[in-house]
Amino acid sequence: MSDKAPTTAQSWPDLAGRLVDDEMGRWHVLPVRVYFEDTDAGGIAYHASYIRWCERGRTDFLRLLGTDARRLIDGSASVEPAAFVVRRMTCDFVRPTRMDDVLVVETRVKELGGASVTLIQTVIGPDGRRVFEAEVTVVLVAVSGKPLRLSTAIRGAFGGADTAKVLGPGAGNG
Repeated sequence: MSDKAPTTAQSWPDLAGRLVDDEMGRWHVLPVRVYFEDTDAGGIAYHASYIRWCERGRTDFLRLLGTDARRLIDGSASVEPAAFVVRRMTCDFVRPTRMDDVLVVETRVKELGGASVTLIQTVIGPDGRRVFEAEVTVVLVAVSGKPLRLSTAIRGAFGGADTAKVLGPGAGNG
């Protein structure tokens, strides 16, 4: 093994994808590959795989914003331990993908509520076309079960997310 070879996950800066800042605000991109384990008997990506890839996108979005799930759960990110839980998810399976396809999960803030964040998550196929889209509302919930208001720090971390703007399906990715 070369002395220059990465030895820890921290040596791989793109493992969690990356943040993008543009005129629509701050959003996240995460590349994923369709592996054999992600497919059904016909070699097509299984529908639940898209849900897992979107979960990774949401988790890494928060991680790169400095508000990772582990810090929320152990309470080091706030006064009491909490977690973002999915309240609602609507999914649109647009086109199939296959083993070895490299996809991109885009996660954008649609709206910030008192205790919730609504996200638009779009999976882009190898040809640059939208293959899947979900609108996901997550709520920050204390371990006691009660919703918690989003802190100023969490709101600020989403930086530039304009709650007055509503992103349409596949914004910019016909």
